Amino acid sequence: MSILTTVLDSPRKRKEVKRFIKFGIVGAIGSVIDFGVLNALIFLVGWSSPQGKIVANLISTSMAIVSNFVWNRLWTFPESRQRNRTTQLVQFTIVNLIGLAINTGIFFVADHYLYELYFPTNIAIQLAKATAIGIVLFWNFGANRLWTYRGL
Repeated sequence: MSILTTVLDSPRKRKEVKRFIKFGIVGAIGSVIDFGVLNALIFLVGWSSPQGKIVANLISTSMAIVSNFVWNRLWTFPESRQRNRTTQLVQFTIVNLIGLAINTGIFFVADHYLYELYFPTNIAIQLAKATAIGIVLFWNFGANRLWTYRGL
């Protein structure tokens, strides 16, 4: 029996895989926002110092979080619209603030201590951001699924 067969052997598991895929698509849209704002702040505004990169990352990730909340509420977990929006936003924000802290730490370490040593700055920043987003995706989905969207 393959892993895929095991994962998709029940309607409930198939629904959860579909939600994860939708969550990933919403996250991809958020990533475009995140990368776009990050690059604009670093390369157009000139926030290229280590501190400037961190502030740019905080702003860009925050904008992506807002987009992700809206689209996850409307599309990934539409049943969640029956719940109190403010409570849900607070829960989503808490999970994503933890994700933001993880993202920022990974971004800084990957940029400053890993990629910057081997790649030009513009490539190092993109690789560091992609690494941070890829890792935090699993935290955000898992924590939001267990708390913000529990029982759906």
